[in-house]
Amino acid sequence: MVVLAILIAALLVGLSIVAFVTVRRSFPDTTGEVRLDGLQGTVEIKRDAHGIPQIFAEDPADLFFAQGYVQAQDRFYEMDFRRHVTAGRLSELVGKGGLKTDKLVRTLGWRRVAEQEYEELGAGTRNLLQAYARGVNSYIDGKSGSELSLEYTVLSLTGPDYRPEPWTPVDSVAWVKAMAWDLNSNMADEIDRTTASRQMSVDDVEALYPDPPRSHRPIVTDRRLGVQDENFGEPPTVPAAVAASLEKTGEAAAALPALLGTGEGIGSNSWVVDGKHSSTGEPILANDPHLAPSMPGIWYQVGLHCRELTDACPYDVSGFSFSGMPGVVVGHNRRIAWGVSTMYADVSDLYLERVEGDSYEYKGKQVPLETRRETLKVAGEESRTITVRSTRHGPILSDVSDEVAEVGTANAVALQWTALTPRPTISAVFELGRAQSWKDFRAAAKKFTVPSQNLIYADVEGNIGYQAPGAIPIRSRGDGRWPVPGWDGKHEWKDYIPFDALPRELNPDEGFIITANNQVVGDQYPYELGSDTAAGYRSSRIRDLLTSKDRLSVRDMGRFQTDTYNPIAEQMAAHLLEVELDTRFARQGQNTLRAWDYHHDADSPGAAYFSAVWRNMLELTFHDELPQEQWPDGGERWFNVVRTIIDKPNSHWWDNLATPTVVERREDILREAMVRARDELTMIRSRNISGWAWGSIHRLTLVNPTLGRSGIGFVDRIFNRGPVQVAGAGGLVNATAWDAAKGYEVTAVPSMRMVVDLADLDRSRWIQLSGSSGHAFHDHYDDQLPLWAEGRTLPWVFDDEAVNRSTEDTLTLRPTTQ
Repeated sequence: MVVLAILIAALLVGLSIVAFVTVRRSFPDTTGEVRLDGLQGTVEIKRDAHGIPQIFAEDPADLFFAQGYVQAQDRFYEMDFRRHVTAGRLSELVGKGGLKTDKLVRTLGWRRVAEQEYEELGAGTRNLLQAYARGVNSYIDGKSGSELSLEYTVLSLTGPDYRPEPWTPVDSVAWVKAMAWDLNSNMADEIDRTTASRQMSVDDVEALYPDPPRSHRPIVTDRRLGVQDENFGEPPTVPAAVAASLEKTGEAAAALPALLGTGEGIGSNSWVVDGKHSSTGEPILANDPHLAPSMPGIWYQVGLHCRELTDACPYDVSGFSFSGMPGVVVGHNRRIAWGVSTMYADVSDLYLERVEGDSYEYKGKQVPLETRRETLKVAGEESRTITVRSTRHGPILSDVSDEVAEVGTANAVALQWTALTPRPTISAVFELGRAQSWKDFRAAAKKFTVPSQNLIYADVEGNIGYQAPGAIPIRSRGDGRWPVPGWDGKHEWKDYIPFDALPRELNPDEGFIITANNQVVGDQYPYELGSDTAAGYRSSRIRDLLTSKDRLSVRDMGRFQTDTYNPIAEQMAAHLLEVELDTRFARQGQNTLRAWDYHHDADSPGAAYFSAVWRNMLELTFHDELPQEQWPDGGERWFNVVRTIIDKPNSHWWDNLATPTVVERREDILREAMVRARDELTMIRSRNISGWAWGSIHRLTLVNPTLGRSGIGFVDRIFNRGPVQVAGAGGLVNATAWDAAKGYEVTAVPSMRMVVDLADLDRSRWIQLSGSSGHAFHDHYDDQLPLWAEGRTLPWVFDDEAVNRSTEDTLTLRPTTQ
């Protein structure tokens, strides 16, 4: 027995050593010196205590070479996963589980469009993309998958060790297509309207998409904005030809993993105040994009510095990028700062197509379908082949769903989308990094064509501004909210809104600009940008916060980003407190509202109770009339829907169709929701109300996109992190969204937070969701997560002296010939 115990102990020690070596095998070296082919001069990579790199070089090509090298060090598996997704090759990496994604992406043709886009870019942009790719390849060359990341080691257990392909510039360009797809919400809204119209009247469907309250101001309020000499087509109507077959498109769209996230809660806050409203005397800019949580987080922090700023080397920029994409997407340089939020511009339309065999109808004639065959390789299995069919409007998405009854029905569905035409967005990223003025900024924004984003601006001269960029179509008929017939030729895109006619604002009189996915302009604007924007609850709350003090500091801005006030809760509380409950047990829950301040703080029992009431109220009110896939998620759109009925106690929405002999009214539904909420929290938390902390049920888990849902407990624990308790909720400024149809777990988050002080850039602050490293068990894998969850931020150093003071590791890259 003693011998056996010794053998077991030795085995465990041996396994521990193997595990330790395996885990650390892919950790990168961040100190010392490396000699590499492809460099012109010496590059220094200085990392702080959180592993955030600041890169210094004398040549732009070397600068972006080093960015590629560093991102490959920290995040290559994430980069490789994304390029497999964007190329429709996920099945090659993860097996048949990736087939639905691959079929959709191949049908959309992201990689094909990216290849065309790359060829149309200017020589300067192509050179920088090539330099970035050389840097990635310099790091991965000669390494096996298991030497690059632990994920490859786990995947190799089912087959031979994977050896990644070299990185190419097109791999970076294709990532823009994924950004555009995830931030294009209108297609899902078109599908939802159509499928809901099978169960209810069009008027009732439209009632579920109400206009924002009049008190919620648009981003740009200048009534002089706009042009008046254009024929804008016929007024919006609901096309009579909308068909029931659209539901199959929804199944296909859901197949794609959310790289940035989709649905309610995906958006952003960004705002900027001028020097008259700041404690510094210069502008302060804040931004926090709301995206799907993942492990690692979506953003990668980096500084890119030319040692001497010249026309030949004009980059001195710092901020957030995506792994696999060179440059800085959001951040600041020495002269300007910029932020982004999703505009929700309507840049896609669904067309119903009459397909017969190999042709489709258009203006009374049969036109040949465009077709191509795509071969999908599947790890461990035989390849599959699909046929992609397209009309003049775009690819037929209804073909990619396995549930389609048969190919070639009379109502196939095609997608016309701006991202399927080559666009120069990636060149805009480089131009933003070197922009020095409002004029330069607008020139870069002109190339920011897909996806359409709200861009805010500030500079060291004291200017603040807003620019709406993007390729936004002008329709011959309709407003893009419903699918349209493709066969009659009456619903074509005529042109795109000219850039100089897109909304913009410089130094507004009120001294600040707010974007929170809300309406961009009011009715005075002559073009249709898109109807499905946020209802303006977040933007109105931010306005209240910005006007609460005469002078605002960087600290104030960070505090505002974590604000958890719920406006719909305050509106509903008056009605909830008037409801008479029959039992003391139920009234104990109701009483939590009397002392509640309507803030969703993590330790708040009132927030937990209200959220449970809100969830049950939405179920009792809407589940009986809506398809299950459209049950309310409870976010900002549903704030607005409930606003329209909460003061109408006899609205038909309150009546439960499952009880045909009883007509329920508002008080009936609210009473039942409150009773259910008390019972639910008793069951899942505690009979004692003191145990009802909101954060105890509103938790965030960061999940690895491939191995984090393996179903194998120890594998999930290796790569996932959490759960952590968080404050906030969907529709609030601190937008930690949750899906009321499913539970209270967090589904979207402020994926990073940044505040830029134009008076002193080294006083700026930043944080991202996880950490700089993508290597499980690395010190920087999740070291920012606790800070982020507490609403804290890190110093954002920029000037050389500040960077040097914060540096803990320095890696020097030298040319092999030096």
